[in-house]
Amino acid sequence: MSAAAGAARRACAGPGRERDLAVQAVKAALAAWVAWAVAGWWLKAPVAFVAPWVAVVLVESTVYRSIAHGLQQLAAIAAGTIAATAVGLLLPSPVAAMAVVLPLAMLLGQWRRLGSQGVYAATGALFVLTGGPVSVTTSAARLAEALFGAVVGIAVNALVRPPLYLRDTRSALRDAVAEAHGILRDVADGLAAGRWDTAEAGAWHDRALRLPRLVEQARSAVEWSRESLRVNPRRRSGAVPPPGKGYEDALMVLDYAAVHTAEVTRTVLEAAAEDRSAPRPDPALARRYGHFLCRTADALRLYSHSRFGDDHEDELREAVSELRDALTVLRRDLARATTDDPDEVATYGVLLAQAHRLADQLLASGT
Repeated sequence: MSAAAGAARRACAGPGRERDLAVQAVKAALAAWVAWAVAGWWLKAPVAFVAPWVAVVLVESTVYRSIAHGLQQLAAIAAGTIAATAVGLLLPSPVAAMAVVLPLAMLLGQWRRLGSQGVYAATGALFVLTGGPVSVTTSAARLAEALFGAVVGIAVNALVRPPLYLRDTRSALRDAVAEAHGILRDVADGLAAGRWDTAEAGAWHDRALRLPRLVEQARSAVEWSRESLRVNPRRRSGAVPPPGKGYEDALMVLDYAAVHTAEVTRTVLEAAAEDRSAPRPDPALARRYGHFLCRTADALRLYSHSRFGDDHEDELREAVSELRDALTVLRRDLARATTDDPDEVATYGVLLAQAHRLADQLLASGT
């Protein structure tokens, strides 16, 4: 009960997922009401229930999806209805007709072109065979009601606050960037303070391993936003700009950051292991590496801001310059710190390789 109350408060407080869900629910109810009012109350159609049933399920999460699923659903219903009508007229027993039609309808429902709407082939057949005497007139009325319901559902979804998800896209991208920034800063602070605690290094690595999931959520949000703009009247109004190349660039940078942040934290975790026989990296060198990670985190955050329309271009260029300088110093110091110990050489080599890979994409994108 408290969860429902909280969701209601968030829906009333401002834009967000809860408000989107509430609006879509109201729109679905409106579509069903309009379809029934016209087909059942005004026209008194013989199978009027089909119209609101189709209308309510076609108030989808995007206008494009409403149209695409509407066409697939109508094709599936028509196929099932026609097959059931033909067999029902030949076989007077509904039980015998079902035994013949339903396997065919279920197989037809697996057709790739019908997508997720293929199940409605069997549903359409069942409506014919369980709804009383089979007749061409009644089946034609069912198809007409299904078509009318689809038109109502699509029209309501397209004309009454058609859904857009650009807000969710920007939020998902910024959440991923914020987490990547937070991990890098925490690792940087830990190295600068000389903290090589295994538990803390393990926590950093666990967070880094979860970062790709946030990146995938951001990528899904970008694709969702683009779909929500297809055949959407609000796009033609020019009120909302579509996600541009900046979003793709941000996803590419986040992909690099997620992969190489995980590698950096793994190397730090291995260096901090209590059963490690080799000595840990030099504290002064660890502090310089922490400084590099700090510059990387700042550049990543400013890159995100600049790609989402905020005015941070000058700060980004300055951060990129500092990142380039930090990488140069780090490369020089790691080269000087090389010893004859193969474990130390391996650790320094991995740290330097990940530093290069983590910085390359930011250096290329921020200039």
